[in-house]
Amino acid sequence: MIRIDDSGKRTKCWLSYPDEVRTLEQYARDRDWEQEIAIQLMARVGSRASGVVSAKPKNLRWNSDGEYWELTLKGKNTKGGEKTVRDAYVPTNVKENLDRYASERGIDEDEPYVQKSTSRIRAWVREITDEIAEESGQKRWYEVSSHDLRRSWATHHLVEENRAVRVMMEVGGWSSYDAIEPYLTKPTPEKIGAEFSD
Repeated sequence: MIRIDDSGKRTKCWLSYPDEVRTLEQYARDRDWEQEIAIQLMARVGSRASGVVSAKPKNLRWNSDGEYWELTLKGKNTKGGEKTVRDAYVPTNVKENLDRYASERGIDEDEPYVQKSTSRIRAWVREITDEIAEESGQKRWYEVSSHDLRRSWATHHLVEENRAVRVMMEVGGWSSYDAIEPYLTKPTPEKIGAEFSD
């Protein structure tokens, strides 16, 4: 179930992996394939909404040194100033969906997969999560923002999957430990139980 922290100025949410992320993807896909692509780039690749519009087919490639798919994204510079460029890790199933989408929709190599504004992408997330909340009766979905998708992705990998912090900094675009520290939140009860099981 979505975890919420509303103790600060902004409410923060964490979706569970993989169930709630799959729910979000399915609702997005039912609305439009482009919306599913945007959701996957945020929830499975860790892009900010502003980075989604920078994702293009020409920037998706196989990293033969590491043997994984990566996608060049532009995004926020956590030190301030001009946007930075990073190579984000892309799960194979997301890569395959991107390829099918680009082929079937006739997206050129130099065109963005998602050809909408950052504000429109954020609005999609709001519309989709409102729809899920209304249909499921789970009011927590009303609190979910586009940045919560990146937050959920980062926390899942850092806390639940124990990915190395330096690796996550590289693929997520954080320039310092101070920038990534807010994503090192408390583990789920399932993770705590698993760690202490005999």
